[in-house]
Amino acid sequence: MSQVLSAATLAAVTAPVQDLLPDLVALRQDLHAHPELAYEERRTAGIVAQSLRLLGLQVTEGVGGTGVVGTLQCGGDSSGVAGQGPSVGLRADMDALPMVELGLRSYASRHAGKHHGCGHDGHTSMLIGTARQLVRTHQALGLRGTVHFIFQPAEEGQAGAARMIEDGLFERFACDSVYALHNWPDLPLGHAQTRPGPIMAAADRFDITVRGKGSHAAQPQHTPDAILAASQLVAQLNTIVSRRIDPSESAVLSVTRIEGGHSHNVLPAEVQITGTVRSFDATAQDRIEAALRATCQGMALASGTQVLVNYQRYYPATLNTAAQAALALDAAQAVGLQAQVAPRAAFTSEDFAFMLQRKPGAYLWLGQGRADPGPEGERALHHPCYDFNDDALPLGVRWFCEIAARALAAPGPR
Repeated sequence: MSQVLSAATLAAVTAPVQDLLPDLVALRQDLHAHPELAYEERRTAGIVAQSLRLLGLQVTEGVGGTGVVGTLQCGGDSSGVAGQGPSVGLRADMDALPMVELGLRSYASRHAGKHHGCGHDGHTSMLIGTARQLVRTHQALGLRGTVHFIFQPAEEGQAGAARMIEDGLFERFACDSVYALHNWPDLPLGHAQTRPGPIMAAADRFDITVRGKGSHAAQPQHTPDAILAASQLVAQLNTIVSRRIDPSESAVLSVTRIEGGHSHNVLPAEVQITGTVRSFDATAQDRIEAALRATCQGMALASGTQVLVNYQRYYPATLNTAAQAALALDAAQAVGLQAQVAPRAAFTSEDFAFMLQRKPGAYLWLGQGRADPGPEGERALHHPCYDFNDDALPLGVRWFCEIAARALAAPGPR
């Protein structure tokens, strides 16, 4: 394993991060004002590419659609060839959410129905700051190898990570390991958490169609009642986790939408049910899907309706490898964060999971909770009033830099 840099050397090369802060804050707020949805991040990707080119990095655009990869080659081996040695990937997501922003800040979204409600504007700015810092310090750090700065599109439910991988991400940009972070409003600023194994849940979606024939509400005997069948089905679906899954395992099934009918005196011919399943274990995931399908078949038989199921597993569980999770926590501690092993995984999902299926790595929660939080919505991810805490920017830059330092530090005593 590469030797860890001395505290004195690390302090000397990371202190200038604060000098980057005014530009990073301005960048972050500009990105916030111009949010772009999945695979539409052309302005954001252009800013990223231009920022990396100004640093002299090798830049590849259009990876997986609108993804950008910048490459920094550090040091050299005995033959003097730069970039030989270990390699590491550092990833940030770029897309916004399809929701209306209700915040009143001067840099609030200028695009109706689009909002950086998850902090990807902050993640992108952090990784650009990391590139700037490593370009000016990698020689002093004695790094040897390659850093790939991976700016990913379409994290919000559109599997941009998988698309980049399908486009040859790891064949074109070899990475021995990959790391990412996410701002975490539930943790105080200056804190960080991760854990070996599952850190975020697998995310499945189900869409169920219950079909009768439709009839006058005063003559229910003429049609299978799709609303009644759907109502009973919702109740039964909510027993699957409690009665089909081992109590020692963790899973969630939530029905999030039920829709049918247009008039008070008409029994509708069709009712739609939509929901999500979250789990951490593939066996439990299989069992839940099988139970859901069996429950739907049983309801169809009992009610005389036709029940159709579309079940989609769109994100796998995010699974940290043990060695990289430990390195991520050590790196956080080294740059002054209060780092702890997360007591439990979160039921939210993350498509960085696809990268961790291919490479060792870790995903970190970086605290950004404010001492004076203001409106409650500012603290909640995916809330219409959410805003990234700019005070977290230098913390993320320092953590990413320390990850690179530990991954690429030249061997030998210091």
